[in-house]
This record gives sequence, C-alpha cells and structure tokens, in this order.
Amino acid sequence: MNKKETRLRRARKTRAVIAVKKAVRLTVFRSNCHIYAQVISGCGSKVLASASTVEAEVRKDLPNGGNAGAAAAVGKLIAERAKAAGIEAVAFDRAGFKYHGRVKALAEAAREGGLKF
Repeated sequence: MNKKETRLRRARKTRAVIAVKKAVRLTVFRSNCHIYAQVISGCGSKVLASASTVEAEVRKDLPNGGNAGAAAAVGKLIAERAKAAGIEAVAFDRAGFKYHGRVKALAEAAREGGLKF
C-alpha cells in the first residue's frame, strides 16, 4: 500500500459511520499548495457549499495557500457559506488526514464561524 491508499482506507471508516447517521458532512482535502472544504448532503450526492484557497477572493488576501492561516480563512468562509445554505450542524470528515496543523486550523475556524460538530 502506498501513502494515498492508506489515507483513503482510514477515511473509509469515518465515512461509513457518517453514512449510517445520514449526517451532513464537512469534508476536507489538503494538498501541498492548497486546502479545500466541502459541505456534502446526508445522502452524499450533493455539494451544498464549498470553499478553497484556489478561489480568487481567498487568494487576493493570502500570499500562500498551503499554511495554517490560509486554512483558517477557508474554515471561516465555509462556515459562512454553510450557514447561508441553512446548515448549522455537520459531521467533520478529515478524509484520513491527521487532526493537526492545517486540518485543525480549518476545523477550529469553522467552529468559530458557527458550525457545530
């Protein structure tokens, strides 16, 4: 197994539990240069809100998209967009990544923005 396969294997466990609960989930993906967040419906077929460091409005404020400050900005933005879509509570899906660094910064910023998980 390579690094990606082991991460996806870890992610499957969390996603299975979330799928049984039919909960709206906040999923995170991080690459070396950017971080992405999506709020996905309980059935798993619709993206209700999304935010990332690739977007022009986020990039103009940040010199680098691959650090904890950028992740916090994306966390605040995804919380605003989710609340605008009428979503208050989500299940956090870290997609097999450690809850550390950028993933943790995004989660804490989303909590400060008003999302409950």
